[in-house]
Amino acid sequence: MKIKSRSDLDHLEQIQREVTAHRGAASDEAFYTAKLAEVWRRAARTAAYPSLGPFSMRAFLDLPVTSKDDLKARPLEYLRVPVGQGLKYYQTTGTTGTPTPTPRTAKDVIANTVSVAEAWRPLLADQGHRALILLPSDIVPVADLMVGVCEFLDIPHVKAYPYTTGISDWDRIIALWEVFRPTVVFVAPGVLLQFSQILKRRGLLHDLRRPVERLMLLGEVSTPQLRAMVGRWWDARACDASYGSTESGTLAACCARDRLHLLRRANYFEIAGEGGIVPAEAGREGRLVVTPLNNDARPLLRLDMGDEVSVTDRCPCGADGPVVTVHGRGSDGTAIKNNRVRTRDLEGIVYADHDVLGYLIEVDGRGAWARLLLERDPGADRAGEPARQELIQHRTDERLGFRWDEVRFVNRLPVTTKSGGSQKSWKRSNIRGVDEVVPA
Repeated sequence: MKIKSRSDLDHLEQIQREVTAHRGAASDEAFYTAKLAEVWRRAARTAAYPSLGPFSMRAFLDLPVTSKDDLKARPLEYLRVPVGQGLKYYQTTGTTGTPTPTPRTAKDVIANTVSVAEAWRPLLADQGHRALILLPSDIVPVADLMVGVCEFLDIPHVKAYPYTTGISDWDRIIALWEVFRPTVVFVAPGVLLQFSQILKRRGLLHDLRRPVERLMLLGEVSTPQLRAMVGRWWDARACDASYGSTESGTLAACCARDRLHLLRRANYFEIAGEGGIVPAEAGREGRLVVTPLNNDARPLLRLDMGDEVSVTDRCPCGADGPVVTVHGRGSDGTAIKNNRVRTRDLEGIVYADHDVLGYLIEVDGRGAWARLLLERDPGADRAGEPARQELIQHRTDERLGFRWDEVRFVNRLPVTTKSGGSQKSWKRSNIRGVDEVVPA
């Protein structure tokens, strides 16, 4: 994150004051009214919001939601700043459709970086950390954001994505690790599974994990069961680091107790349910609707994220910000034996009480047959596999409504099952169609 002018510095200091301010109810009302009026004025200069009229909270609350589908269908119409005039140009990964062009101005970069950095300050700052960033920086913003956060919090860091051909590979990263000795690792869950597999097979995990204190998982779904498993392998605290999207920016960030706290001073949150749209307060659940307060290049009003969430309070960490649990899109998942299965639901079963390095689902063209392949941990006791297979069958039947035709442990799965959200979508990498079913 570069500060190249007095106005950039003023903007940084303003955002820092806002996101660290006391969250009193009285101050929030005035704060949101002023910030939403600014977003409204920026949005009025886009083709997507041509007839907004004067701002008022009543006008804002009467405005229909902006759907992500519409945003993806007409991405350039939501831009206030032309593609070629942003400081940085990104695109979404395209795992759920066509990639969305997303330029960002310096104000966008500064605001998002500072909001996330201040949320993570209690976890990372002033603790002598060294950060290794095993995330991509091509086209998608996630690694750039981590670099900006480390710079803002004055954390020594290095960026090395293991799938950058000709630059970084696993041997290079292992050599780097032995010298740099990171205490914090920013990584996608799939990449961490692949790296853990390599280290286990080489007998290096015990030595390389010594300095690591925290695993910050980003970029794709991570379930509590997966985080518990990798945290046990690495003898470190594994966290679901953040939640958001390339289009919206970061919406929630984790605390030391692995809870996602809504970034309320950077976004205005609502919940859409059967009774309409209401403020995102503790005890409510439904689809998350967000108005990012600091988006400059692409101001968005009442963006329906499409994700089902529930909001609670009283986090064990002691922070007073609301905690959000993201359950995923109601339309997410795929049909397996006439049941719609979502990533989170399945991985909650696969990684619960089991040491496995990944999984692959095989299905036939009729959707009547399905097999679950599990990559075994090199050090696992194979004698216990039949009992684990039956436990997975029982939990799948109980929670998802079907039984697998076969659950099988294998030595290796395709690397695409673990290569990280930047290179895959769940339906393309963890589900494979088969033409002919071979009985077990």
